[in-house]
Amino acid sequence: MAQKNRKTPKQKRKYKTVNSVPGTVTYVGEKKSLKTVVDIVNYNKNLCDFNTSNKVEDAFDFKGKEHVTWININGLYNTTEIEKLGKHYNLHPLVLEDIVTTNQRAKIEEYEDYLFIVFKMLHFKDDEEIVYEHMSLVVGENYLLTFQEADGDVFDDLRDRIRNSKGRIRNARADYLMYAILDAVVDNYFTVIEAEGDKIEDLEERLFLQETSTNEITSDIQKQKREILKIRRTVFPFREVVNKLEKSEWKYIDPRTNNYLRNLYDHMIQVNESIDLYREMIWGLMDLYMTNISNKMNEVMKVLTIIATIFIPLTFIAGIYGMNFENMPELHYEHGYIIVWAIMIIILIIMLIYFRKKKWI
Repeated sequence: MAQKNRKTPKQKRKYKTVNSVPGTVTYVGEKKSLKTVVDIVNYNKNLCDFNTSNKVEDAFDFKGKEHVTWININGLYNTTEIEKLGKHYNLHPLVLEDIVTTNQRAKIEEYEDYLFIVFKMLHFKDDEEIVYEHMSLVVGENYLLTFQEADGDVFDDLRDRIRNSKGRIRNARADYLMYAILDAVVDNYFTVIEAEGDKIEDLEERLFLQETSTNEITSDIQKQKREILKIRRTVFPFREVVNKLEKSEWKYIDPRTNNYLRNLYDHMIQVNESIDLYREMIWGLMDLYMTNISNKMNEVMKVLTIIATIFIPLTFIAGIYGMNFENMPELHYEHGYIIVWAIMIIILIIMLIYFRKKKWI
């Protein structure tokens, strides 16, 4: 006898606590690229130089020069290269640990020789999937270090401004470059949130027009709700970072840059307000969906109730004349059958007219 196929129970996830030594540089993430790419940008008012290398040692010669140096590391899986750069720039072991820990919450910390910021960068893939990328930033005297999980970012326009000397970036110090990077990240927050808003409006339209099946629209609403909550969980802590950055006095930030940081904080307030608005809209869609389901059920019950109400008097008449009594005079009428049918039809018409006047049908 063939055995029946049994569904295997869902395997439970195993949770393991790793209590490593503080300052241990161990990459925690999914984008495991063995290749580390180092982008080096040197610029001042009169010059601009772009270089790319696979060795962090190529970036060591630019420290302490009379120009701004931006070193961008793509790929955090190769922790050895991160430790080399950290040793050269005298970064604290806890900073190196936070750089490669991708589940780190957005924060800002001040050290003796530099300022350290952790945040998340959001951007779209070609298939409109949102990429959540952990990013760290170290700003010091005339240098700025950025660390990304993998290739692809939102800084193409910024690089173009540096290359073509657009705006005041080539005349400013590393603190303004820091602001420009954060501003590019926040501007892309707006792009992502706007796209999510369009998706929510599309869901709302589909819900009203009922173009899709119940199961499909429910799945889409739940998926969009999870996406909005994930964006909120990712972006919301960064507001505290920008607020602290704008209100505190930092050693390596020019007071003239505070005006730009204040504007950046205003943008973060708008971002968070938009996220909260779309979150409320998603919950509203869920309530609207449940209301529509309830209304459909009420319509079905209304039709069934009307049908049952119509048949109550007809069933009463049929029940009366279905009794087996010999002394019922109407049973001997020649046209009794036709008369009963006429009475039943008249009752049906009267009830339909009454329901129509009451706007029940």
